Amino acid sequence: MPDIVLADATRRSDAIAIARVICILGVVYVHAWTGRNGQDLEMLRGSTQEGLRWVLMEIFGRSAVPLLGLISGWLVGGSARTRNWFDHVGRKARTILLPMLLWNAVAILLVSGAAWLLGLSAPLPQSGGWIAEELFIINRNPDINVQMPFLRDLFLCMVAAPLLVRLPNWMLMAVALVALSCQVAGLGPPVLMRPSILFFFTIGILARREGWADRAAAVPLLAALLPFGLLMSAQLYVSLKAGAGLAPLMLASLDMAVRIAASLCFWRLAWALAESPARGLLMRVEPYAFFLFCAHLILIWLGGPVLGALFGPLGSPLYPLYLIAQPLLVLAVVILIGNLMQRLSPTLAGLLSGGRLAAT
Repeated sequence: MPDIVLADATRRSDAIAIARVICILGVVYVHAWTGRNGQDLEMLRGSTQEGLRWVLMEIFGRSAVPLLGLISGWLVGGSARTRNWFDHVGRKARTILLPMLLWNAVAILLVSGAAWLLGLSAPLPQSGGWIAEELFIINRNPDINVQMPFLRDLFLCMVAAPLLVRLPNWMLMAVALVALSCQVAGLGPPVLMRPSILFFFTIGILARREGWADRAAAVPLLAALLPFGLLMSAQLYVSLKAGAGLAPLMLASLDMAVRIAASLCFWRLAWALAESPARGLLMRVEPYAFFLFCAHLILIWLGGPVLGALFGPLGSPLYPLYLIAQPLLVLAVVILIGNLMQRLSPTLAGLLSGGRLAAT
């Protein structure tokens, strides 16, 4: 019996690591280079290539991200160190807040620098307030590193975690329902840019207490995929019909339902991959996942147009190949940079990876 428990714990740990990899690779699809502006994308709505981009974004990107918040809550809920507020917040400041600030500074330096020196079509500093918003994400989403509000809100969840882990279940559920209501109603800033992160973080703490992760892992794979598939089909229909006459509240509710179903789907998929031939490769990639999350948009801003000159923008014959390959292309560059940085400046590699890339 102890061997079985140990094996399950090992598989659960592997599944968490694998979930991080597949979720963060999926985030790249959300920000994939298209070579088109907003007006062009709207004109291409309903085309085959735009449909492919939408499906990849929703299935592997936006719909997978909630699982990252849920996993964070699950891990916090089982850590005794969480209860010491000063130590806990200090650790999370080093592993979440500091990397966010450093990467936002790098984004301004490299992306805005390329716009100024090379004519790259990218945001330029407009004022001191703009720079402060790009660095600290005070009350709006940044123009360059648009993925970073996740880290901002996750850090705030971590600040509240020592209190959250002490709450009884009914109070945690109340917090989750308030966060859910705020997300659906479009409330949140400037406190939380995305209240859904607090929702999934809190549900993750509850999942740890109630053993929901093991129960979800026991669900047959097809049964875990089915709700997500059905809700995604409904969302695709609504998207193609430009809202299908639904009120904004109903659209937001459908979006959250998709994300909740996606959490179950991707956790069950990660659990299956943890005992598959792909496990070894995915586990080797996992130390670079956080680095990938932080760096991918900078690489897309800078490198997207370069390869885009070869494959063409959205609507070009070769673009689908480029679109599908973008997460793997970005990952390859991230691994190369990460390894080089570990050799040349292990301290900097540790800082930018939140300690995930240890000194070699």
